[in-house]
Amino acid sequence: MTESLRSFVGMVSQPLRVGIVGTGYAAKMRATAFKADPRSQLVAITGRTPASTIALSQEFDITVSASWMDLVERPDLDLIMICTVNRDHGQIARHALEQGKHVVVEYPLSLDPQEADALITLAQKHNKLLHVEHIELLGGLHNAIKASLDRIGRVFYVRYVTINPQHPAPAKWTYQPSLFGFPMTGALSRLHRFTDLFGTVKSVNCRAQYWDIEPDLYQACFCHAQLTFNQDILGESIYGKGEVFWQSDNTFTLYGEEGTLIFTPEQGQLIQKDRIETIEVGSRRGLFIKDTEMVLDYLYQGTPLYVSPEASLYTLKVAESARLSSVSGEIVKIDS
Repeated sequence: MTESLRSFVGMVSQPLRVGIVGTGYAAKMRATAFKADPRSQLVAITGRTPASTIALSQEFDITVSASWMDLVERPDLDLIMICTVNRDHGQIARHALEQGKHVVVEYPLSLDPQEADALITLAQKHNKLLHVEHIELLGGLHNAIKASLDRIGRVFYVRYVTINPQHPAPAKWTYQPSLFGFPMTGALSRLHRFTDLFGTVKSVNCRAQYWDIEPDLYQACFCHAQLTFNQDILGESIYGKGEVFWQSDNTFTLYGEEGTLIFTPEQGQLIQKDRIETIEVGSRRGLFIKDTEMVLDYLYQGTPLYVSPEASLYTLKVAESARLSSVSGEIVKIDS
């Protein structure tokens, strides 16, 4: 924690004043958390869709700002919560930090790893919090995997599949490459589970396919990334969504020399020799609220956060290597 943040901890006589950029599900969960916590005062909101922005402002009895620029430049705000399209994360975070605001942003910090790196440096320069949300690390699935790993001995192969059929595919920003980014970047949690569990990556081999409706809108995408970790573990991340899929799949499988672990969001199984043991998986509910509470705990009490922006940046670099591999058709080596 920097000296400026140390001075903030325990010395705040008024609630932390918060502005939110975004009006989707994450923004609503954040607004709920900030509104319920006496340590924060939800002041203003802005969004890309006027009707949604007005509706959310009325629900939480807060002011509407005309644009994210207007919101970020308000002198009566201490923290900016960024929950908008991925493309704009880096630009908004930069301006907020330059305005002397703390920043919390839903992953990814930026679609460009170089910009993300510069933002971390900028936050350090201005002694402001820059927190990148990775609630996948807080959920029951990830914690159950971590708690079970030592039961299967040396891990040598892991496979994470998330397939989401949509009929019809929604005409929304998550299906627009310019706004969502490369699939493994926009859905960064798929790779971040891997790097949190198994560390640094030696190389990436990736293929991506799109079913386009128009130049910047697709009805389906499929992305397959093969990662070789420096621990000599082979990992596969498979991500797909849209109209070409007919069966959903959300399975995390880990192969070890002494057993196999198979997890879904609902439960896990440990398979060893002739026995199968069921593993309980905790709830996925309330994670945005939990993340928000942890941010406030950090700012007010100095309680360490569960993830660093540097860790998110590293995974972002792995995702960018996957994108480069998909473009070139070649294996991309990563300098550890």
